[in-house]
Amino acid sequence: MVRAAVLPAVGSPLELVEIELPEPGPGQVRVKLAAAGVCHSDLSLSNGTMRVPTPCVLGHEGAGTVLAVGDGVDHVAVGDAVVLNWAPSCGSCHHCTIGEVWLCASALSGAADVYARAADGRDLHPGLNVAAFAEETVVAANCVLPVPDGVPLTDAALLGCAVLTGYGAVHHSARVREGESVAVLGVGGVGLATLQAARIAGAGPIVAVDVSPAKEELARAAGATEFVIASDTTAKEIRKLTGGRGADVAIECVGRASTIRTAWDSTRRGGRTTVVGIGGKDQEVTFNALELFHWGRTLAGCVYGNCDPAADLPVLAEHIRAGRLDLSSLVTERIGLDGIPAAFDNMLAGKGGRALVVF
Repeated sequence: MVRAAVLPAVGSPLELVEIELPEPGPGQVRVKLAAAGVCHSDLSLSNGTMRVPTPCVLGHEGAGTVLAVGDGVDHVAVGDAVVLNWAPSCGSCHHCTIGEVWLCASALSGAADVYARAADGRDLHPGLNVAAFAEETVVAANCVLPVPDGVPLTDAALLGCAVLTGYGAVHHSARVREGESVAVLGVGGVGLATLQAARIAGAGPIVAVDVSPAKEELARAAGATEFVIASDTTAKEIRKLTGGRGADVAIECVGRASTIRTAWDSTRRGGRTTVVGIGGKDQEVTFNALELFHWGRTLAGCVYGNCDPAADLPVLAEHIRAGRLDLSSLVTERIGLDGIPAAFDNMLAGKGGRALVVF
């Protein structure tokens, strides 16, 4: 029996309970969690913006140590440090065969499985495949990747979502080039990772936007050269800071119609707008046909940073070892499992960067 934070139903409070995990079967791995990040996607799952079967154990950004492996698992062994990969690619669907592994048709199929049982007998699903809000978890073998050398295990949890997403938004989706101007809207965990990635890409100026003035210090430490408090004049302020043209690239990390529209309006003619934030179906963004023609901008969605974790983790590790990427600076709060509800409240209030559950 291990402790876990269970979501009993959409819209219900999390329950901190004992759950029973089976031993890993063929093609499975049991992991003792070292840390798990509290991501806005977990909040979106808990409130129904995104749907998964319930009751479930949430948490998809984590790292830990392999406790046991099932038959057929040979890429990790007992004692290995691993990062959880919540969106593993199958390698055989259409998207995988054309190199778009982040769009794998089977990536979230494991979320429908029953993977554990609560002490009261309820069958439990593994949230986004990996159920990281627990002391231990059992996952499919393709949901774990070795932690690269030189990366602290606790910090490595952030590689599982925030850092891959932010890095990929800059380097894969928007394809930021040295010297280009970048605006990042939303300075949470993913936004901070995006700012660091823009700095690594050699962008400039780098404009951070957030509703909270308290985020300025965090944003500048991550690489922002300018900070704008979100308002009705945000797009105009960004244009002033980018030679009157607008940013070459605007990256939206919030998931609201208003901020997506602001990101679009902040982008120069012919520039690129990338949407990382996950919004609800009610968040409708409108454009008129003439402006689409006139501005010649590109608007793109971005799933998991358009990353291939197996290929991108070694690249990120090199940036970490060289001191270009600082994982610990993304974390503004270290908590236990019982601190997750308060971390959700802080997200809703726009406070802090990444909250990290440390076991």
